[in-house]
Amino acid sequence: MADDREILRELWEGRVPVCIQLASEDCNTMSAPDPYYLMVPRQSYFPLVMEKVRKHFSRAISSSLQEADVWLEYDGVPLKWHYPVGVLFDLYSGGFGIPWNLTAHYSRFPEKDLIRCPSRDAVGSHFMSAVKEADGLKHRGQVITNMQSRDHKQLWHGLCNDKFDQFWTINRKLMECGADESFKNIPFRLHIPDSPPIQKLIKPVADDGRRLTLGDLLSEVIPDKLNEGNKVVIQGIEPPPETPIQWLSEHLSHPDNFLHICCLPPQQA
Repeated sequence: MADDREILRELWEGRVPVCIQLASEDCNTMSAPDPYYLMVPRQSYFPLVMEKVRKHFSRAISSSLQEADVWLEYDGVPLKWHYPVGVLFDLYSGGFGIPWNLTAHYSRFPEKDLIRCPSRDAVGSHFMSAVKEADGLKHRGQVITNMQSRDHKQLWHGLCNDKFDQFWTINRKLMECGADESFKNIPFRLHIPDSPPIQKLIKPVADDGRRLTLGDLLSEVIPDKLNEGNKVVIQGIEPPPETPIQWLSEHLSHPDNFLHICCLPPQQA
């Protein structure tokens, strides 16, 4: 992986230009406040930037809503805060439409669609839970178990503070294959709009020793959608179907160590 460090850094530095407007029903002033523009890291999570959003709209919000749970919506779709920003952008915008226009809501929380995010600590707990799940699939949990608590904190703080070297000093251990030269299984989540994510046990190497590809994974997981003209996007990129999934897992996984694959219908592609 050291030879491909530039790929990892390029992905890390990816940003999504976002324009956030306040929902009209939550505005407590005569005129609507200016939208809030920001560049959000693709690898991060929206709750990590919501304090800036709250501060921007604070004068336009009534006192009764100042402590409310803020949630974001795009084109009528409530955005799940526990999905990486880049995954949400690829899944719902198709990678188009810049800046990405979102609406911030302080009321009418969609309980059926979203779980509440009480604090940044909740994001950190979700993140580390995903990392542990991914390592269980890749190394039977041996790598993350052998790490010390300070290593877990360095992973999380590296992501929060947008520090590539701080994060990858620890994360590289989670991406090592050892003597097997491959993971036990590939941690992935396949996202289709308006559907729950799909997960399945997929090994990177077939019984005959052949390295399995992205095309092989898709044929196994969503064979019915391969001939419908769907576009497959990972980290904002359309990898060739012949790309080995081991390589994809090592290089295009998000910080949670999962390979997030977005399958977009033709009208969205």
